[in-house]
Amino acid sequence: MHTNDLSHWQHDHTFGQDQIKAGEKRTLFVVILTAVMMVIEIIAGIIYGSMALLADGLHMASHAAALCISLFAYIAARQLASDRRFTFGTGKINSLAGFGSAILLAGFALVMATESTSRLLNPVAITFDQAIIVAVIGLIVNGVSAWLLMATPHEHHHGHDHHHHDHNLKAAYLHVLADALTSFLAIGALLAGKYWGANWLDPTMGIVGAVLVARWSFGLLRETGRVLLDQQANDKIIHQLIDAIEKPGTDRVSDVHVWSIGHGVYSAAIAIVSDAPKTPDHYRALLPMQINIVHTTIEIHQCPSHEANKTR
Repeated sequence: MHTNDLSHWQHDHTFGQDQIKAGEKRTLFVVILTAVMMVIEIIAGIIYGSMALLADGLHMASHAAALCISLFAYIAARQLASDRRFTFGTGKINSLAGFGSAILLAGFALVMATESTSRLLNPVAITFDQAIIVAVIGLIVNGVSAWLLMATPHEHHHGHDHHHHDHNLKAAYLHVLADALTSFLAIGALLAGKYWGANWLDPTMGIVGAVLVARWSFGLLRETGRVLLDQQANDKIIHQLIDAIEKPGTDRVSDVHVWSIGHGVYSAAIAIVSDAPKTPDHYRALLPMQINIVHTTIEIHQCPSHEANKTR
């Protein structure tokens, strides 16, 4: 067999990562909005003495950094999609970006909690009217950003929506959604301080915001860590795959590994024992399309007892 005859059995490993993702352009727009509002809120928080406003600005700073990482990941994944050094394509770049964003969030949460505690113990004068105006503008900006990302057209694979597998888009959306919530808390704290004299609520809301950021950070660390460490797919997917192969006949799956390699795409390594082994293509055709397994290695063994009977 000539070398060029192998082309029929070979395929690329881009798995769609060379295409512009649905959220890339909108993420860029949200990055610009977030960065501008971040600068305004941090400066206003310092000038007007509002820790809740400053915490919201710092919170937004963490999100701006995370959104920049997400945007870079989109571009890097697309440009390196055909690079053969990446065994299963560049799909995990977005998970790596999400992991980095989560670490940044944890750091900013610590800064927010420390500064808020300091302000709680050593109160400073707050210029409520100006601080409230800036916080309301921040809430509007965050709301628009969240709407833009939520309205991003979802990507579809084999009829299934895989928006939730795009860690970049999910991170961006949750970042601005959390920002909107923090802005809302800041407004409530400032209003309570202005009308009821509850100035202690301002730094308290800064602490609440820090807890929210930390909680979200740990959740993203777990989610992206599973992908980066090639954790086995959930039991539902594994059972679907095994049932699809075993139901037609006497074939049995002796070993199976399924792991995520990108936005809603999986790779699988499957070992099959059979009395009458069939071709790998036969077993690939049985795999459920909704799982979206784009790369499969199939190991086939003939049942030893069946081989012994044939030699008699």
